[in-house]
Amino acid sequence: MHIAILTFEGYNELDSLIALGVLNCIKKPGWRVSIASPAARVRSMNGVVIESQATLREASEADAVIVGSGMQTREVVADTALMAQLQLDPSRQLLGAQCSGTLVLAKLGLLEGVPACTDLTTKPWVQAAGIDILNQPFFAKGNIATAGGCLASVYLAAWIIARLEGIEAAESALHYVAPVGEKEVYVERAMRNIAAYLPDGQVA
Repeated sequence: MHIAILTFEGYNELDSLIALGVLNCIKKPGWRVSIASPAARVRSMNGVVIESQATLREASEADAVIVGSGMQTREVVADTALMAQLQLDPSRQLLGAQCSGTLVLAKLGLLEGVPACTDLTTKPWVQAAGIDILNQPFFAKGNIATAGGCLASVYLAAWIIARLEGIEAAESALHYVAPVGEKEVYVERAMRNIAAYLPDGQVA
């Protein structure tokens, strides 16, 4: 099982790396979580340089993909050669987008008729792409999910774990990262945010 987190130049550390950490709470053979970038190294909006672990082609073949956000997302969607490398398909992949990553899904034509979540800065750009924006942290329809606000990246990660490994695995991952003394209430709140968007038969 391969989950790729698309991470571009100018990326937001909270969006890519929190999801990376939560998803890596799953410890089982074959479970792989990768930072996928168009270059060997990418620099964050705050100057943190990380190495890519997967190519965009590998991300396009992954079981699940999270599109991270960053300061240069509008440049990303304007780069036709780069966008052409993103062969994402919700019929065979779980797709999530964090904050300005929602703009990437919109420009790929994957949000037609689907309302979405994003951050307040990105909101007008996604609306200009013809997408209705919801005033909530998380929304999913079928195999596509979006989240708004950096710390909502936890919800995207939990949704992917719940879809691929089940509710108990998602709750366990959230419990691990939750603040001490707040673990039960934190897990309950997070699962409440994604419960309505899980398939029939999965109950949080």
